[in-house]
Amino acid sequence: MKRRMVALACASALVLAACGTKGGGSEEGAEGAGGVKAGVGVTDTEITLGVMTDQTGPFKNLSTGITHGNELWVKDFNAAGGVCGRKVKLEIVDHGYKADTAKTLYPQIEPKVLGFVQVVGSPIMAALGGDLEADQVTTTPASWSSELLGNPYVMIVGTTYDVEMIDGLSYLQEEGMIKDGDTIGHIYIDGEYGANGLRGSKAYAKEHNLKLREVKITSSDNDLTNIITGFKGQGVKAIALTTTPTQTGSAAAAAKALGLNVPILGNNPTFDPLLHESPAAGALDNLYVVASSVPVAADIPKAKEVARKYKEAGFTEPPNAGVPYGYAVAEVWGTVLQKACENKDLTREGIHKALQETTSAETGDLVAPLDFSKPGAPATRQVYVAKPDASVEGGMDYVKPLFEAEEAKAYKAPHEE
Repeated sequence: MKRRMVALACASALVLAACGTKGGGSEEGAEGAGGVKAGVGVTDTEITLGVMTDQTGPFKNLSTGITHGNELWVKDFNAAGGVCGRKVKLEIVDHGYKADTAKTLYPQIEPKVLGFVQVVGSPIMAALGGDLEADQVTTTPASWSSELLGNPYVMIVGTTYDVEMIDGLSYLQEEGMIKDGDTIGHIYIDGEYGANGLRGSKAYAKEHNLKLREVKITSSDNDLTNIITGFKGQGVKAIALTTTPTQTGSAAAAAKALGLNVPILGNNPTFDPLLHESPAAGALDNLYVVASSVPVAADIPKAKEVARKYKEAGFTEPPNAGVPYGYAVAEVWGTVLQKACENKDLTREGIHKALQETTSAETGDLVAPLDFSKPGAPATRQVYVAKPDASVEGGMDYVKPLFEAEEAKAYKAPHEE
C-alpha cells in the first residue's frame, strides 16, 4: 500500500509538471505581469520567438537576410517599449535545409518559444507540420507553398508560389512576351516548393491553352544545360523556374549560350544578388522574379529606412530581398502580439486567436496588404515584378508595382474554403 501511494504521488507530480512551465516560460494560461495570461516562451519580462533557418545550405544567403531583417525589427520593437511590458528575443538554430536535422532541433527549441517568426524551407515545413499543429505553435514559414495553408497554425506573409507563377505569367502575356497557345517550359525542384510553383503554371496554362513542358530536378542538380537544350528544341517561348539561385544562374547562362532569347520567370527564392558575381552575370537580362515583398532598392520610405538600418547595424553579408521581407514578417508578428496583448492572452492559443482576428497588418508596403481571416486562402494575391540590376543595392529592382492578375483573383488554392 505504501509503495502504491508513493507511485500515485509520483504520477501526480509528473502530470503537474507536464502542465507547468515549459522552457522557462510561465505556466500555460497562468496570469502573469499586467494581468495577462502567459504561456510557453513568455515570462513577466520577455517573449521568445523561434527562428529555424538555413545558415549553411542552398538558401543560406536569403535565409541570412531574413534573419537579419528579423533582428532589426526586434531592436526597433524593443526600443519602442515591446508589448505588454515585455521585450522580444529570438532563439535561432541552423538546420542547413536538412529535414532530419530540423526534426532533431525541433524538440530542443519548441519548449522555449511562443511561436516561430521564421522556419525556412518546404522540406522542413513538411517534416515539422504535424508537430507544429499538435503543439499549436503559430509559425511563419520562409516557404510560400499554398499546401501549407491546410495547417491552421501557419501564417504565410505574402502570396504563395502558385499565385506568384500565375501573376508572373499574366505579366509576361500582358507585355506581349507570350500568347495563348504557346509552348512554355517549367523547371522545378522535386518537393513541395517545386510542386506548388508548377501548380500555378498548370493553372495558367489551362486557362490560356499553353503547352507546358515540365522538368523535375533535385536541389543538387546545378547544371541545367541539357534541359535548356531540350526546351530550345521544343520551341518554348518562356521558361518558368521554381529552383535555387544556383540553378537559376545555370538556366540563364545556358539559354544565353544557346541563343534561346526568351523570358525566364522565377518564383521569389530563385534569385540571389551573388548571381551578379557568378559566371551567369552577363546572362540575367531575360530574368523576371515575382514576389509579394519589395527588393532592397525599392523606392519607398520603409524600404529605405530598413536599408539604412541594415548598413548601420554593420552586418557583413551584402543585403538581399530577405532583409526587408524579414523585417516585414516580424512587423506582422508585432501586430499579432499587440492584438493578443489587448486580449490579455499571450498563450499559444491566444496568439492563434489574435492571428485569426488580423484582417490587416501594416508593413509600410514592404509586403502587399495582408488579410489572415480567410482559412486556407493566401493572405494576399498581389506581387511585384522585379529584374536583376547590378547597379542597385540588393542587385534587383522592380519593374512593375503591386498588381493582382484576374487569373490569380479567380484561382482557388488547395485548402481554400
